[in-house]
Amino acid sequence: MRLFRFERNVLFLGLGAFVPLMAVALVLAFKELHGVARWLLLGACVISCALYVIAVRAQLVYPLRTLASFIGAIREEDYSFRVRRASGGAMAEVIADLDRLSEALRTRRLEAFESAALVRAILAGIDSAIFAFDARERLQLVNHAGERLLARNTEQLLGRSAEELGLAPLLAGAQSETAELALPGASGRWLVRRSRFRDNGVPHRLLVLSDLSRTLREEERIAWQRLLRVLGHELNNSLAPIRSIALSLAELFANDDAGARPDDWLDDVRSGLAVIGARTAGLARFMDGYARLARLPRPVLRRTPIAELVARLPELEQRLPLRVTCDEDVLVDVDRDQLEQLLINLARNAVDASLEAGEGYVAIACATRGDEVEVAIEDDGAGIASTANLFVPFFTTKAGGSGVGLALSRQIAEAHGGTLTLENRDGARGAVARLRLPRAR
Repeated sequence: MRLFRFERNVLFLGLGAFVPLMAVALVLAFKELHGVARWLLLGACVISCALYVIAVRAQLVYPLRTLASFIGAIREEDYSFRVRRASGGAMAEVIADLDRLSEALRTRRLEAFESAALVRAILAGIDSAIFAFDARERLQLVNHAGERLLARNTEQLLGRSAEELGLAPLLAGAQSETAELALPGASGRWLVRRSRFRDNGVPHRLLVLSDLSRTLREEERIAWQRLLRVLGHELNNSLAPIRSIALSLAELFANDDAGARPDDWLDDVRSGLAVIGARTAGLARFMDGYARLARLPRPVLRRTPIAELVARLPELEQRLPLRVTCDEDVLVDVDRDQLEQLLINLARNAVDASLEAGEGYVAIACATRGDEVEVAIEDDGAGIASTANLFVPFFTTKAGGSGVGLALSRQIAEAHGGTLTLENRDGARGAVARLRLPRAR
């Protein structure tokens, strides 16, 4: 209707602009002409007026209808529509701009389709289950992993509420947490991550569920493999010589003829039994170290001055003088017995390293680092050749070492919410062990 009114207005305006001029021309012509000539002039004027109005209407209405069709095609996302260029002027500029707009929108839509296809491919390949809910907590998006987790396909899931799907309790809580879940498609320990986003201005909630059971099982399998390798290595090192010596002693006693035995056979027996006893004792120490590592109790925290614990180290380790510097008496919440054991292990390792390199020194310093307190134990030894296996249980580079001390020490530090690192010193020989613990609040 608006287009019709516009066309009618164009018609009336064309007539309004042309008719007064024609009327003046006819009045002047009628004074001079008579009869047929007068009527021929009148007809020519009417026809020319009509042709003028039709031409004006065509010049205005046709391009506007074409532009309306063009804009309608863009609205329907049909970007293949093109307009024949005008000869020039403002209308040609408008048409050229609309052509460029159509091409830009076509390119944008193609990029959007490709991006959406990429996102769908990524979502399909992700092992984590992904769910997107709208403001009414109705499911709007789910990937293949989510389908498997809920044991339904997309058509059965989309549009359903989180309550119906059994996911409503998972939408509330911290941004990230772990939880034990039992869902139709799987159960176990899961990492739950929550976030929010907007789509077309509408708030949505994103829920991502990652199965930790497989990862934990794989880590557990790797840990068992490492443990069995270490146990097998240690057992073989102890049992192989014991078996060899036992067979030799069995052959020695199997000879009933005492005269055929060597004169020093009793010394061989005593030496063999001594080796068996030593290897058995070493194996017992190894198993005792493993038991200590596996049975570390939870720390019983009490507020303790860190300087008090550090000050006791020179009394407990006297093979070398320990240089202790603790400027501030900072309080920490620790299990006193466990932390003292950790500090003794580090001090002994530092003294061992310094003694191996000669008459060196060991320096112990306490310092505050923001909300943490750091205890640094420096030695003057040969340093660390490789840090790759330092904290691997039962790995040791010291003769007669159990390989438990550092692993146990780091376990104690982490149980207190702290960290333990061991590295070579910068610009000097030797190593430094850094224990960081949170300060008491």
